[in-house]
Amino acid sequence: MKKRTWTIILVVAAVALVFFWAMGKYNAMVVAEENVETAWSQVENQYQRRLDLVPNLVATVKGYASHESATLEAVVSARARATQITIDPSNATPEQLAQWQQAQGELGAALGRLMAVSESYPELKANENFLSLQSQLEGTENRCTVARNEFNEQAKEFNTLIRRFPNNIISGMFGFEKKPYFEAEAGAEKAPKVEF
Repeated sequence: MKKRTWTIILVVAAVALVFFWAMGKYNAMVVAEENVETAWSQVENQYQRRLDLVPNLVATVKGYASHESATLEAVVSARARATQITIDPSNATPEQLAQWQQAQGELGAALGRLMAVSESYPELKANENFLSLQSQLEGTENRCTVARNEFNEQAKEFNTLIRRFPNNIISGMFGFEKKPYFEAEAGAEKAPKVEF
């Protein structure tokens, strides 16, 4: 009887040990996934800040460069496309992230053209409101870069955690899936051609 009791105790202890190990791994994955989602919310927050600056910037430029309507319309149109794409970070796919990033890139390019137009209008370049908006936009672009980098770092940590053995067994059982990364924009691998 004593041997059977010890066997039962050892089996129960082994099951409890496996249970608590699995629970610890599962909880670590939950925390890592929450970190990815928090990092994504910061990406969205910074891009929303940029979207919020666009109407004021367009209105300011419109007052000085009203005949640049094609450029202004391009910015407004790109902003509209960028606001139409939303991503749920818990179900994000690389394709969704690429589509979102493309829309944001189009807005960035349109804003770049708008800034280039401003070079032709010295009175616009001297306008305090324009200078303030331009400065805020530059700062926001930097914040967007930092937020994207933080998101990629959190996604990397999560992906590494769920793919390592034996964590991959737990992640497979509970449906944890790999998170996508921000990729470099198309053409970013080529150095720009500079001519004098």
